[in-house]
Amino acid sequence: MFHDIPLEIATVMSDLERRDEEDRNDGTAQLARLRQIPRATGQFIALLAASAPTGSWIEVGTSAGYSALWLALACRARSHRLHTYEILAPKVALAQSTFEHANVGDVITLVQGDFLTYAKDIHEIGFAFLDAEKDVYDRCYDVIVPQLVTGGLLVADNVISHASELAAFVTKALEDPRVDALVVPIGKGELVCRKR
Repeated sequence: MFHDIPLEIATVMSDLERRDEEDRNDGTAQLARLRQIPRATGQFIALLAASAPTGSWIEVGTSAGYSALWLALACRARSHRLHTYEILAPKVALAQSTFEHANVGDVITLVQGDFLTYAKDIHEIGFAFLDAEKDVYDRCYDVIVPQLVTGGLLVADNVISHASELAAFVTKALEDPRVDALVVPIGKGELVCRKR
């Protein structure tokens, strides 16, 4: 996956990495900021997804589509498809442009809207990546975990960078007998849950 990233995907990734760095240094326009995962986190979730059991793949919180590009690599390696959900129209427009320029429409379906309104129709999840507003993590967890297949993975971003805000959520997952879970100190902190 990482040794032969298609040029169009690599180019868009580099552009998004540059823009994200500029946004972070600017400090203005919080809503428009990409707030995307670091490159190492992208590689991490791609490896996990490529190793996930058979089932639906979902992403909650698309932003400009950077993490979905990493997951697209895993999708192609596994002949799979990712459904990614974004609630903010400006971010949906950015993601549409990202996916068009990276030529990943064959493996990514972008859904504009609140994931929680679609969740009832999603079953047998093999892999889920959660990187949305932190106040929805708990509700997303509650609908995703029951739908994970045995061995299915849920990865939640920002659990170290937003430790105080997500402390109760992390404790809930770590104590949930339905999953084996741990916090991985990569990027901004990833909570990895595997369905038992």
